[in-house]
Amino acid sequence: MLTATQFLTFLPAAILITLTPGPDNLMVLGLGMSQGRRQGMVFGLGCASGCITHTLLAALGVSALIAASPTAFLLLKLAGGGYLIHLGWQALRSRGQAFEQPAAPAEHSPSLLHLFLKGLFANAINPKVVMFFLAFLPQFVQPQQGQPGLQTLLLGLAFTLQAAVLFGMLGYGAGAIGRQLARSPKAGLWLDRIAGSIFVALGLRLIWSER
Repeated sequence: MLTATQFLTFLPAAILITLTPGPDNLMVLGLGMSQGRRQGMVFGLGCASGCITHTLLAALGVSALIAASPTAFLLLKLAGGGYLIHLGWQALRSRGQAFEQPAAPAEHSPSLLHLFLKGLFANAINPKVVMFFLAFLPQFVQPQQGQPGLQTLLLGLAFTLQAAVLFGMLGYGAGAIGRQLARSPKAGLWLDRIAGSIFVALGLRLIWSER
């Protein structure tokens, strides 16, 4: 188990990192503004839940294998970047309803579960998050306490929980802003354009970034 000192040292660092502007924050902000409070919160919870995957990989040592294999890292990076570009392209093609299937009727708009899974998948296949968890979590593991794998798992779960709270708040706030802007007839279209541009830019940045 984690000691009180260990946890109180880890939590402020985790909160600070989560609040630092990055891909997840921008995605939650863009989607919340374009689709609303509830959708932004659910997508944010999905992004936070993706951290569980990275926690398990770090605890099992799989992340180390990915870091040691340039080919595996490249494939994961291409998959993550391609998926973000796909989401952005859907939003750019929309007519004010981001991430809907182009030919689907209005009643078939993405469900909250669908948005949650999109957030989870977008985070889970981001290789930079894989590397971050591999580098960040072990810094707070205390070998003298034993069971480093369990410590890593508990730290990752703590990170996931605080990220879920903060991303949920961000999605809610972004939705409130989007609701105000939506009073303009063309606001929905431009909000989708903004959200789509953010996703495409993040995807391209991920693909072209250095290892």
